[in-house]
Amino acid sequence: MSARLPLVAIVGRPNVGKSTLFNRLVGGRPALVEDEPGVTRDRRYGEVEYFGATFRAVDTGGLDPEAESHAIGAGIHRQAHAAIDESDAVLFVIDGRAGVMPIDRELAGMLRKCGRPVVVAVNKVDGPKHDHFVHEFHELGLAAELYGVSAAHGRGVDALVEALVAELPGPSADADPEPEPEARRICFVGKPNVGKSSIVNRLVGVERSLVHDAPGTTTDPVDTPFEFGGRSYLLVDTAGMRRRAKIEQRTEQISVSMALGQIRRADVAVLVIDASEGPSEQDQRISRAITESGRAVVVALNKADLLGAGDAARLERQLDDELHFLDFAPTVKMSALRGEGLGAMMSAVDDAAAEHERRVSTAELNQFFADVCETHPPPTQRGRVVRVHYMTQGGTRPPTFLVWANQPRYLADSYKRYLVNQLRKRYGFAGTPIRLIVKAKKKVRLAKRSPSAR
Repeated sequence: MSARLPLVAIVGRPNVGKSTLFNRLVGGRPALVEDEPGVTRDRRYGEVEYFGATFRAVDTGGLDPEAESHAIGAGIHRQAHAAIDESDAVLFVIDGRAGVMPIDRELAGMLRKCGRPVVVAVNKVDGPKHDHFVHEFHELGLAAELYGVSAAHGRGVDALVEALVAELPGPSADADPEPEPEARRICFVGKPNVGKSSIVNRLVGVERSLVHDAPGTTTDPVDTPFEFGGRSYLLVDTAGMRRRAKIEQRTEQISVSMALGQIRRADVAVLVIDASEGPSEQDQRISRAITESGRAVVVALNKADLLGAGDAARLERQLDDELHFLDFAPTVKMSALRGEGLGAMMSAVDDAAAEHERRVSTAELNQFFADVCETHPPPTQRGRVVRVHYMTQGGTRPPTFLVWANQPRYLADSYKRYLVNQLRKRYGFAGTPIRLIVKAKKKVRLAKRSPSAR
């Protein structure tokens, strides 16, 4: 096992800039940031490096005691309290411009009892003229020193991070210092409310993603480290993707865009479909996004426990009709609610990942290509005879094959599909797209020898 990095939980009431500060600390834009309160609902983790010191930060949803009576509000509070419980220190973020709010006093009282060191960041202190915002927050009695920062512009962040590092223990190293293999990244995608978060939570055994009947509960991609069968994984729960015409809020537009980005970063994309409803036109669009990105893919038919007599045959027909271009992807029936089919899904993920990285030896490929061309040579196109000379594998993830022909533009699409199908028939490649690139075979021109050289 590798060293465990100390963890900082970022907490505060809604819309004080926690996610902006999280992004500033970890770099890039891993968390969705909007003016709308309550955008952050789940825990998100990132790694912070500061002059040789490294720690993890976890971003949490806004704490509002009045919202605890609602299901989503209560879920946000559970997520935030879980982050505090697992942390080594707490970063309490306050809106300097708003002044001390009753919620801030209530949260400060809670943090005094949490048993963790608390560092206070007074956010939105954008310049020296705003420094006076900081002083009134001493009344909260949380820390002798408060740190005025501007998460949006980076002002004061260095001093804040230095204070955090001073409160953290060093990384705890295990007996075996050998580096672990890189975690396999699995991205769960699909329409809203098909059970993506429920699958992640069932796998890890705790509520890492907020689950609620209301569609759109997950907005940000949620990364969850996970071990199964002796292998490390990173489970990524994404926002439900609806048709563009139905996306009204800018927040949802951004979250869907981030979900598409997560597909491109994944090793395997798991397309989650509600088995009781079957695949839809939107599932077709998501499937195309997966195949265009070249990611390995597994289709998870969640809520299979709701299928009645005769529904299985109907579902098979729907899959053949709606997702025929994903016929290479393994399909697993499961129920996140009951915990059924999770092992089969993980086995399918591992198999698809292995096929995604598969390389065929040149000797095998030459024999395959000779067999294929002998039994089924390319057809003549517009009176032109197309000759395919040889095939090589150009890369993996996805498996990419280069075909060298005398006239690439006249090699029929139907013949390209035939070659791909034959590759699958011979070698499998279940769960991964195959890319076929046709290139022109260059003619080798021999230089004429001079008379004196004869």
